[in-house]
Amino acid sequence: MMESHSLNWSDEWLLGYTPMDQEHEEFVKQIACMQQANETELLGLLDSFYLLAKQHFEAENNWMTQTQFPPRDCHIDEHNAVLRSIEEVRQLLSVGRVDVARSLVAELVNWFPGHATHLDSALAHWMFKQKNDGKPVVIRRGLNFEKTS
Repeated sequence: MMESHSLNWSDEWLLGYTPMDQEHEEFVKQIACMQQANETELLGLLDSFYLLAKQHFEAENNWMTQTQFPPRDCHIDEHNAVLRSIEEVRQLLSVGRVDVARSLVAELVNWFPGHATHLDSALAHWMFKQKNDGKPVVIRRGLNFEKTS
């Protein structure tokens, strides 16, 4: 298992497609809540996260299908794998395997940034290009610029 850190929303994950960006921000908030949850809260939070993830992945899958996004099969397969993992962990958590749930949350923390900045970014750019014949312009808050000599 990879080392986990606290996950907090960052504008670096804005992709320029508002419905996706809003869902991603909620996704990150729910993962952060699971990171902080005690054992009694974790199952309910995991259930809520599963519903959010399922809804979000279905929306993305529909966008990919509707726009004929070329690498959609790989992207959809990844969504399905995440949902299967959550389902399996929910069952284990219901019989007391908190350790497995904590491991899943840690993996989600490590997985989300790469998924968003690579697969979802490509999808957002594809959809924007289909509609507007260009890439989205994204304005990010709180960027730090280092002065070079």
